[in-house]
Amino acid sequence: MPLWLELTIRVGAVVVAFLTLPLLVGQLEHKAMAHMQGRLGPMYAGGFHGWAQLIADGVKFVQKEDITPREADRPVFRLAPAIALVPYLLVLLVIPLGPGDLVGQPLDVGLFFVLAVMGVGVVAVLMAAWASANKYSLLGGLRGAAQLLAYELPLVLAAASVAMAAGTLSLSGIVEAWRPWWLLWQAPALIVFFLAGMAEIRRPPFDMPIADSELVFGYLTEYTGLRFAFFLLAEYAGIVVIAALTTVLFLGGWQGPFGVEQLGWLWTLLKVFAVAFVIIWVRVSFPRLREDQLQRLCWLVLVPLALAQLVLTAGVKVAIG
Repeated sequence: MPLWLELTIRVGAVVVAFLTLPLLVGQLEHKAMAHMQGRLGPMYAGGFHGWAQLIADGVKFVQKEDITPREADRPVFRLAPAIALVPYLLVLLVIPLGPGDLVGQPLDVGLFFVLAVMGVGVVAVLMAAWASANKYSLLGGLRGAAQLLAYELPLVLAAASVAMAAGTLSLSGIVEAWRPWWLLWQAPALIVFFLAGMAEIRRPPFDMPIADSELVFGYLTEYTGLRFAFFLLAEYAGIVVIAALTTVLFLGGWQGPFGVEQLGWLWTLLKVFAVAFVIIWVRVSFPRLREDQLQRLCWLVLVPLALAQLVLTAGVKVAIG
């Protein structure tokens, strides 16, 4: 197969996954929250179990008026939703779905690339906040910057623990080196990575940059129509990315209980949606943290725990040679 054709197929497959998986996660959130909270509305649209609720929401967003504030910095205001989406698309390019060639673009430093690209998300938040010319948006953007910069540290430290254990920065290499007993000795890193990942994508209870009861809707206050929908799509894409990275780094990726590598992609997807369900479950179960509680959790709990896990991993690696 010509190189250009293979590259086109790989990129096309990743784009299709990028456009479908977040929507499936959105549908899962609609249904899971409806059942958990006893809300019947999302169960009626389209007939059986409200299967068309997400389509109805999409049509609603398309029909809404697209408004740009008069005092806004128009180019930056309009570009911010795209900046929020693109990093997650690039990350999905290097996350392996299965063994062998089931990855958009294999990289020997895939983990380093992922962590670097995910850090761009704070730029989109600051762009939306500053360009909106709204004080509530600006306050939400400053909260978002403080939160994303703080939780980036435990996220990187937890990922570094797994990379040290596997002896590689390749995501596929980490999955191949993974063993079931890692679920025990890497459990603290798993918890830190999961919580820091939710904070990075600003999911409840870490949604202080939005905080609708305090800041109207934070840095999204002035966004309407499709631009607002793009920010929502970025949130669901973030759920997919965090769930996929948790799966690849800590849950064995495509490794399943029966050792059938041909079904590796299926095990990966099942684990990704299981982790996504837990993220939704956490949203339903816990109230939003205060800003001081948010920072205290990061600096007094997650960072020390991640550092202790790094020391443990280094000790184990030295002990086993």
